[in-house]
Amino acid sequence: MTAKKTAAQASDAVAAIGNNEVGDKVVLKRKITLINGVGIIVGTIIGSGIFISPTGVFVFTRSVGSSLVIWTLSGILSTLGALCYAELGTCITRSGGDYAYLLVAFGPLVGFLRLWMALLIIRPTTQAIVALTFAQYAVRPFFEDCEAPESAVRLLAAVCLCFLTAINCISTKWAMKIQDVFTIAKLTALVSIILAGIYFMATESLDNFQNPWEGEYALSSLAYAFYSGLFAFGGWNYLNFVTEELENPYKNLPRAIWIAMPMVTGIYVFVNMAYFAVVSRQEMLASIAVAVSFGNRMFGSVAWLIPIFVALSTFGGVNGILFTSARLFSTGAQEGHLPAWFSLVHVDRQTPIPALIFTCITSIIMLLSANVFVLINYFSQILWLSVAASIAGLLWLRISKPNMPRPIKVNLALPIIFLICCLGLVLLPSFTEPFNLLVGLAITLSGVPIYYVCIVWRSNKQTKNQLMQWIERGCQILFNAAFVDCHHDRKREREFSEMQTSIEDKSVSH
Repeated sequence: MTAKKTAAQASDAVAAIGNNEVGDKVVLKRKITLINGVGIIVGTIIGSGIFISPTGVFVFTRSVGSSLVIWTLSGILSTLGALCYAELGTCITRSGGDYAYLLVAFGPLVGFLRLWMALLIIRPTTQAIVALTFAQYAVRPFFEDCEAPESAVRLLAAVCLCFLTAINCISTKWAMKIQDVFTIAKLTALVSIILAGIYFMATESLDNFQNPWEGEYALSSLAYAFYSGLFAFGGWNYLNFVTEELENPYKNLPRAIWIAMPMVTGIYVFVNMAYFAVVSRQEMLASIAVAVSFGNRMFGSVAWLIPIFVALSTFGGVNGILFTSARLFSTGAQEGHLPAWFSLVHVDRQTPIPALIFTCITSIIMLLSANVFVLINYFSQILWLSVAASIAGLLWLRISKPNMPRPIKVNLALPIIFLICCLGLVLLPSFTEPFNLLVGLAITLSGVPIYYVCIVWRSNKQTKNQLMQWIERGCQILFNAAFVDCHHDRKREREFSEMQTSIEDKSVSH
């Protein structure tokens, strides 16, 4: 009897899901805690870079002291950017990060262009590159005397992407547990490097710190060193892509930033001090992976742990990028800028399965491309341009919507300073390599005709593509999925806005 009842209920559920979008919608639960939020920020910022390429800063300064100062200033500036995004993320509590903010500030076309380049290039190439880095270092202990076969590396990268996609489809909590565990693992690895460096400085000579300010101080060299430092802090805005699933975002978003950013900045500075203490300047400039040179000298027979540390670090990075990418595409579908099936979530697990699978497939396609690293070079400047546009949107909203509820309101000087720095990061490399910026702009602007043909014109016709309807219906039935109730959080935002207005009116009357 129970089995028949269960089967009947399942049949009814599938039938209800198979109906048009008139059926019941899913209200997303806020499952991301403060600790999870810290894990997302720390886990996506700390990737392979701090293990492999601190040379990127030192090669331009040739100065130990200047390098440490630039690492510190890069962390401070990234924190300023994260605080500006905290204001945006608490007054526009939509998942999607830059896309959501540009959509509100400058309208649907600008928002769509940000989504277009993320969908086409940035997200899949970033995930593919980080997965490839994971695979290269995961297999390194098995190929100590020779290079690992490229096909084996790419296959392992694909397995990594598929495994993490499956975890993210099954459970948001599982995905967050993986993020937390691997964030702790990479922090443990970095702390072990710091402790080894402290031990070396306490027991050996400090010859490498002699004449710490001797180096290259040309303005262009310092600017490029600063660019490399800021690049290593990429990922500080990733929590803003999942604010709709963050518990109490008005409090936990800024708290996560204040916990994560000083932590990462301090770790980066102390790790670089450890590198400089152990690895000479000549070795630093000649080394492909500084952490490997450090490990060979300090860890001896267990130096093979360094590649494992890098693999753990990048594995957690893939998970964070995958998790936030699916939420970005889901938000774009809710706004009508992507096919509706991107916004479907599992009825019980509340995970965006179609968006996750699409993200995985596009990343695997990028693994097959020999030009995957070239593609990401075209968009590094465009990515900073979108950050600059989001900060400009913050300033514009201050003017155009002065009464907009702002639980966090940063000093006006912070977004202005950060905006100037972002524009410098966009324009500076263009003096020597203008082609990258031009190609990135061309591919981004190719989304303009796509927007008018596929979004504006199709919405005016009020018709649905038959193929998209079949895919949508198939995803609903196959994945037991339904659409998200976007109005639930809008109601919460309106209530908050009314409360803020009431408080302001009372304060004015008094």
